[in-house]
Amino acid sequence: MSQEDDLRGLAKVMDFMRALSVLFVVVNIYWFCYPSIREWNVNIGVVDRILLNFQRTTGLFGSILWTKLFSVTFLALSCLGTKGVKEEKIKWVHIWTALSAGVVLFFFNWWLLCLPVPLLARTAFYIFTLAVGYLCLLAAGVWISRLLKQDLMDDVFNNENESFMQETRLIENEYSVNLPTRFYYGKKWNDGWINVVNPFRASIVLGTPGSGKSFAVVNSYIKQQIEKGYAAYIYDFKFPDLSTIAYNHLIGHLEGYKVPPKFYVINFDDPSRSHRCNPLNPKFMTDISDAYESSYSIMLNLNRSWAAKQGDFFVESPTILFAAIIWFLRVYKDGRYCTFPHAVEFLTKPYEQIFPIMSSYPELENYLSPFLDAWLAGAADQLMGQIASAKIPLSRMISPALYWVMSADEFSLDINNPDEPKILCIGNNPDRQSIYGAALGLYNSRIVRLINQKGKLKSSIIIDELPTIYFRGLDNLIATARSNKVAVCLGFQDFSQLERDYGEKEAKVIENTVGNIFSGQVMGDTARILSERFGKNVQRRESLSISPEQQSTSYSTQLDSLIPAAKISNLSQGMFAGAVADNFGEEIEQKVFHAKIVVDTAAVAREEKSYVPIPQISFFEDENGEDCMERQIKENYDRIRVEVNQIIKDEMERIKTDPALRHLIPEPKKGTASR
Repeated sequence: MSQEDDLRGLAKVMDFMRALSVLFVVVNIYWFCYPSIREWNVNIGVVDRILLNFQRTTGLFGSILWTKLFSVTFLALSCLGTKGVKEEKIKWVHIWTALSAGVVLFFFNWWLLCLPVPLLARTAFYIFTLAVGYLCLLAAGVWISRLLKQDLMDDVFNNENESFMQETRLIENEYSVNLPTRFYYGKKWNDGWINVVNPFRASIVLGTPGSGKSFAVVNSYIKQQIEKGYAAYIYDFKFPDLSTIAYNHLIGHLEGYKVPPKFYVINFDDPSRSHRCNPLNPKFMTDISDAYESSYSIMLNLNRSWAAKQGDFFVESPTILFAAIIWFLRVYKDGRYCTFPHAVEFLTKPYEQIFPIMSSYPELENYLSPFLDAWLAGAADQLMGQIASAKIPLSRMISPALYWVMSADEFSLDINNPDEPKILCIGNNPDRQSIYGAALGLYNSRIVRLINQKGKLKSSIIIDELPTIYFRGLDNLIATARSNKVAVCLGFQDFSQLERDYGEKEAKVIENTVGNIFSGQVMGDTARILSERFGKNVQRRESLSISPEQQSTSYSTQLDSLIPAAKISNLSQGMFAGAVADNFGEEIEQKVFHAKIVVDTAAVAREEKSYVPIPQISFFEDENGEDCMERQIKENYDRIRVEVNQIIKDEMERIKTDPALRHLIPEPKKGTASR
């Protein structure tokens, strides 16, 4: 009841102020249009005396503006205290239009009283403009009181609620990767930093093609890690894009290394621009398990669908067979012929020859027992099926150029050897990835084995377009590499790619063990998973109810996604959402980021103009200066085939002449010509 009385009292005060405003308008007209008032015989003697007394004591009518100013003041006060029913259709443009018209007509009409026209006309023009101007001012004031100040449409995409304060400090150490950013918060763009202070907890870079993951993130990783003295292995799917960056950056930043690293390239397309490296170097194959890992890597790269069928008979059989061949070449003459090309050529020989040879070595007997049992039992069809599962995919890799690169040792794969650090770039070709992928996967497998050890130089493994190769043991590498100072950076498009090529279980392990995440535009389940990982924050909710009698506004807060999946699905090029891991003593309060990674494109363009191409590595010239690359590569190919044939011949002769081994060669059946 008391509140209603207060409202009624306020309404009366406002009405009184508005009446005073109108009174000052009338007084203005009465005083400054007095000749016409007297001519119309509407002047009042009492009013005349009162106004004259006001003029003598206050000078109120000394200027035509004073009464107008008082009128507008009381009008404004009356509108200020009036609570009008809110109207959504009223906009500021309407208010400003009426206010401008009112000010012009109300205050700037004094010159009408001086026009050289009859007195009646002058007075009529003045009163008309004064009245219209006052009504415009009144309308503007009323509309302001009815204006919907809680404009809920100002932030239709909820940008203000979903923006948050991010890291603005540069936190740098001897291992860190630091990326400058710009982020939106507090209705403005701010400068910030993404501080990857612990790259050894692994990083993944997600994003659809064209999202900027290579340009903004992967390239920065390569440059900054070279500057800080990392040994590096870089998988360059679109060779030589990343390799050129690494080579030129290394030239200009050798001061970051205690021992200057050497730059090596593996490139099957152009042997003249490739070093030669044997991934099955016997020096680094200390156990038959190394052979098994190498065989597994090759087979799963040649048959991607096998990744989800590990343990099946037709997956394990060819894998074990090829592993046995690799280990045979390792123990034969102390690994003199232990190369991938020799292993492929050996596999292509008749099983009547390779089984007796390998079974003559006790360390291979257990591995070959299933095959020998099938052979001796006469299950030729089953045996041929097992062998064909290995032969058919490996036959795609019979290439003179591939044989050339993989059949010699110009360097070793221990890239983080403190005494001989290396920057190794391995190139692929999108048009031949199914052929090259297996060979490159073999290099991956051997590199992981060699660098993930104690007491080595800090190193980096950068794999862009991860799904184009099968990286066996990747989950274990991420889990254990931190303690061995191995920084892993993986680039791919989304989690569905990972699950397709690595299987659901291994993909989940990779997703959940990575500490640093960069995500450009991604869709579907990947966006949803990332949104859940980034967490929630308290967001303000506002609702407005308007009725003919009143308006009510309510406010509430609730936990909602910090970065919704829909926003991740619509990120612009160069915009990234993600999270980083921190260290003891280098805590980062806000690990999540949603920002544009700043890349100085002009500086990058200038830098790229000064880049020199990777130099030619091998020169194939004869004594006459003519190019003989094809001839030398063909001679190497023929030499490997001859050497394998000689191994078969020598070993078969040894078995035939050894009474203890002679039984391994079965006697030909009657009526069947011996081979």
